[in-house]
Amino acid sequence: MPFLRLTTAASLITAFVTVSTVQAQTIFTYGNKPVTRNEFLKAYNKNNTGEQPTDKSYREYLELYTRFKIKVQAALDMKLDTLPTQLAELNSFRNQVVENYMNDETSVNLLVDEAMERSRKDIHLAHIFVAARENATAGELKQASDKIDEAMAALQRGEDFGQTALRYSEDPAVKNNQGDLGYITALVLPYDLETLVYSLAPGKTGKIRSKIGFHIFKNLGERKAIGRIRTAQILLGIPPDANPAQKAALSQKADSIYQALLKGSDFKALAAQFSSDNISYQAGGEMKEFGVGSYEPAFEATAFALEKDGDISKPVLTEFGYHIIKRLQRMPVPDGTDAKQWRDQIKNQVEQSDRMQVARNILYKKILQLTGFKKIAVNEKELDPYTDSILLQKRLPKMTLTENTPLFSFTKQTMRVKDWRSYLESMLRLANTRSRPHKQLMDEFIERSAFDYYRTHLEEYNADFAYQLHEFKEGNLLFEIMQRKIWEVAATDSIGLQKYFQAHKNNYWWEASADAIIFTASNEAAATDARQKLQAGASQWKKMVDASNGTLQADSGRFELGQIPVLERTSFTPGLTNANVKNETDNTVSFAYIVQVHREREPRNFADARGFVINDYQVTLENKWIGELKKKYPIVINEAVVKGLPK
Repeated sequence: MPFLRLTTAASLITAFVTVSTVQAQTIFTYGNKPVTRNEFLKAYNKNNTGEQPTDKSYREYLELYTRFKIKVQAALDMKLDTLPTQLAELNSFRNQVVENYMNDETSVNLLVDEAMERSRKDIHLAHIFVAARENATAGELKQASDKIDEAMAALQRGEDFGQTALRYSEDPAVKNNQGDLGYITALVLPYDLETLVYSLAPGKTGKIRSKIGFHIFKNLGERKAIGRIRTAQILLGIPPDANPAQKAALSQKADSIYQALLKGSDFKALAAQFSSDNISYQAGGEMKEFGVGSYEPAFEATAFALEKDGDISKPVLTEFGYHIIKRLQRMPVPDGTDAKQWRDQIKNQVEQSDRMQVARNILYKKILQLTGFKKIAVNEKELDPYTDSILLQKRLPKMTLTENTPLFSFTKQTMRVKDWRSYLESMLRLANTRSRPHKQLMDEFIERSAFDYYRTHLEEYNADFAYQLHEFKEGNLLFEIMQRKIWEVAATDSIGLQKYFQAHKNNYWWEASADAIIFTASNEAAATDARQKLQAGASQWKKMVDASNGTLQADSGRFELGQIPVLERTSFTPGLTNANVKNETDNTVSFAYIVQVHREREPRNFADARGFVINDYQVTLENKWIGELKKKYPIVINEAVVKGLPK
């Protein structure tokens, strides 16, 4: 049987190599539980950010991490993870973070890369539009399709684009711009339209249907992207019913304002006085940062033609009125040195745009594969009338289908006719549900079910999400078992605390100290007011705090001198109110009133030392417990892996 012997030998070799690889990647074991090198490094790097790793830092963290793991294992053995509070907190945390993982980051990054590349080029664009509603009838759709085809045929015969646009386009702006949209850049148009536009070579024309109708686009020319700009404007709006005399008067007024600006008048003041732009006039005419494709071509061309910050344009006429534009800041398309910040801006725009639907569609296809989606054959001749009866709220027809008839399935879940019914009933509140095709409704039901299943089982498909849940669960278990085994015991074991204090009295001393009241005020004014009131009588300090409406807090007691907030070395004497100290973290202001000074070192009594005793007693209890746990879960360190950790 040489073949069988060879196969067995090969299997043994493969198994040995696999086991050896696993062992090589195990940094330590506790009991029979392994911890991998990657898990340890992930935890180490998260808790030691910014520090250069050394053998010493690794060893110190290894001690902490082994102690952590055996404590958590003890909690698991006690089945603390099954406590209702633990389960509820884990589920609450899961619900908080799960949506952060419901995007396909890879596809989003591809869309960001694409948008960045497109943003480096501006396209001079012409446009013809014919409306066709998304739910247009067949007749309406054919009429719109024929019209756009006629326009396309005219262009292909060589007819002028502007004249063709005037004849066919239903864009309201065509009368003024003859289809010329000026320059556009990425993230201005809907994604499907932008994709067509950026596929056109200069001089070329393309046609596309969108949700609102049919479009013809022509690339009239290209240039290197000119970036973005911040401007302010003074707008003299022209009323829709203005006559020629009124328009001429507005033109003269705009020119007068322009001349006043040239002579040094304040732009902000004139914008506040004269501008009819209701959004910007209160901010001195300042507008939001914009790029090409945001406003009328004439406005944009004038703004981008201003040579330097502070330059002011002559009045420019658009359909809205006369604009006087001031350049505030010009931002060119960033080069490599600013690419990170620019990428973040582009990503934010992508995440707020219709591109996320593209990313969602990519993720949906992945989800169908990951979750083992299978469509189950069903009698459509019975399912269609059943669906109609639900949508029209009529009696169900007689059929062989039952509520439990399967429609499609995922790895661990089957969706049945009863689920389809529940979905349809939930959709009835939407006005157009009854008129939509059954196939469209079923496709949406499958998509929603797939996303719901993926969300519910996400830890099976996303390692980062699973790690975050596991990390939270272990942290919660650590808190629970420390509370039970150490913290509550130390705080409530009065006899044990007294014994510990008596055995370690020499550890608890007062250094030079003072009986004092330490005040913390919410701001400098509140601190000053409190200091003045203290000078009138310190005995009323509690009433002063109570009457402060929360602007003043106080803590009285005995403090070592090093605990009292001071600006510089201070000679503490009874009755002293020391100088204000500003707390940079929250801008509060602290100072102290000194009641009595104790300059000599003195032993603390149990009451004074109790907080320190509890802390030390906790450490003692924990070390004793850790010793017991290490016997229960022996720790074995893989020194070869530790020595090979990256430095």
